[in-house]
Formats: sequence, structure tokens, C-alpha cells
Amino acid sequence: MTAELSASRARLLGRLRRRRSREREGLVLAEGIRVAREALDGGASIRFAVASPRALELGAADLLRELRGSGVEVIELGDSEFDALADTDAPQGLLLVCQEPRPDLETVFGANRLLLLDGLQDPGNVGTLVRSAAAFGLEGVVALDGTADPWGAKAVRASAGTVFQVPLVASPWATFAALVGSDDRPLWIADASGTPVEPGPTRWALVVGGEGAGVRPEVREGAEGAVAIPMPGGTESLNAGVAGSILMYALTRSGGRS
Repeated sequence: MTAELSASRARLLGRLRRRRSREREGLVLAEGIRVAREALDGGASIRFAVASPRALELGAADLLRELRGSGVEVIELGDSEFDALADTDAPQGLLLVCQEPRPDLETVFGANRLLLLDGLQDPGNVGTLVRSAAAFGLEGVVALDGTADPWGAKAVRASAGTVFQVPLVASPWATFAALVGSDDRPLWIADASGTPVEPGPTRWALVVGGEGAGVRPEVREGAEGAVAIPMPGGTESLNAGVAGSILMYALTRSGGRS
């Protein structure tokens, strides 16, 4: 027997588009087949799923079976009904409502390699950087205050669902700074005027600042230095998501500093 989408759940899906409501509910929208796969494989706590025939047409039959097999309630809608609820221009017919993971800040801080996001406003850049952090084996991401919601629907999609694969926590800088003061790891900021990036040591933290303003002065003052990407082609700057990704790749190469 297929469950129906109740009016209360339809309203919930609408509320989860807004950051304040989403944070209050403690829930995350994971829309799209690849995002749903990463959420399931990442051990996300899934409240329920909504699917339409388009998901089957796009090859999600096995995924839907796995969702049902793991006890997830799958609500089936027609394509047009699903499209009215979707947040994408080309809906794939599948979305999950998941519990937002909320790891402890001190636990995440204990990771060897950290990415800090400071004031990034573009959810696409936030998601891209989280995806790169997962790809290059970083063990934690901290979204400082002023950063776009890393658990918002657009950022989750931009991460291709890998946001469920790497521990991520939101924190005010003042709270995080107290931990930094008791730690001996280098804290580097991404800055085009910095020193050309080299492979990093075992423990480090990289801060990627907002697209326009960069990192806040307090972060800059607390950093050991800045790292930059050599660009012999003469381009002055790169998109924050691209630049941060290249820096993470360079810092995680073998042969790093001791």
C-alpha cells in the first residue's frame, strides 16, 4: 500500500525551503537521485521519501528498493505533482527528508584537516567546497556565521549529497576561535596575495572567505599566513569554490611538510 502525501507533510516540504524554518525543524531536503544515493550511503537518518515515475525512468529502481528495504516510507506522486513540490528546474522525481546531522564542534575540531567557510554567500560555492573536502579526504568542515546555509537545498545539491559524508558543523567565529587558541595546527587563509601553496603537514585548517570581502579581520589576525594558487596564465582570481578546491588538493598531496 502506497502512502499519500498528507497536507501537513506538504506544508513541511514548503517550510524546509527557508533556512530559519529548516533549522527549527532540524531537517534537510535531499533532492535528486545522486544526492539521495549519497545520503543513503552516508548513513543519513531519513524521515520519508517522495518519488514519481520519472525517478524510475532515470534509473532509480534499485535505489527505491533499497530505501524501502531499509524501512523508509516512500510516498508516490505523479510527475506533475512532484514537480510542484520540487526545488529544481529539471526534477528527477526523487527527494528525501532527512534529519540534519549535528556533530559536536569539539569533535569536528579534533580532525586533522579542516575546512572553514567564512561568509560565503553562494550556496553553490558552499556545496562545491564541501564536495571537494569529501573528495580530498578532509575530516571536517566548519561553516562560520555569515555563511550560506550548508544544509539548504541548493547547497546540498551542489555538494552532490557528499555533505552527508563529511562531518560538518556551524559555529560562530568567537566559539571556534577559543578552540584555535589552544591548538598548534597552522590556520591558513585562501588569498591571492598569499604564499604559493605547497603540500601541508598532517594537521592544518584552511579558511575560504566570502566571494567579495574575503575572510573577516579577526580570522586574518589569527591565521598563521595565507596561501595562494600560482596562476602563470595571468588570471587575477578564481571562483571561491574553484580556488578552495585547488588549494585543498594541493595541501593534501603527498610529500607535505612535517
